[in-house]
Amino acid sequence: MTEIVLAIGIGAFAASGMWLLLRPRTFQVIIGLSLLSYAVNLFIVAMGRLHTNMPPVLEKAGPGDPALYADPLPQALVLTAIVISFATTALLLVVLLAARGLTGTDHVDGRETRP
Repeated sequence: MTEIVLAIGIGAFAASGMWLLLRPRTFQVIIGLSLLSYAVNLFIVAMGRLHTNMPPVLEKAGPGDPALYADPLPQALVLTAIVISFATTALLLVVLLAARGLTGTDHVDGRETRP
């Protein structure tokens, strides 16, 4: 059941992110990139074997069964990706504010479309 909820959540983040990437306003594109990166991060964590109510480290000295424990490498990669995506989002927001101040609009192509 947990895997289904996680898969639906990843799909919802990815679909929402792709939809927002195709919008004409710059802020919506930035939010879409953030949602898409969240979907990728969740996917990477899910590839590291999702276990609940399991100990994080070996309890006794000696060989243990690695199938009972989560892989720490995807978790470390996702933690690094979260920090990088946060910094990139902050930079994009500053560039968005500067561009809006210079052009007076936040459309991707710099022009407002009027019907």
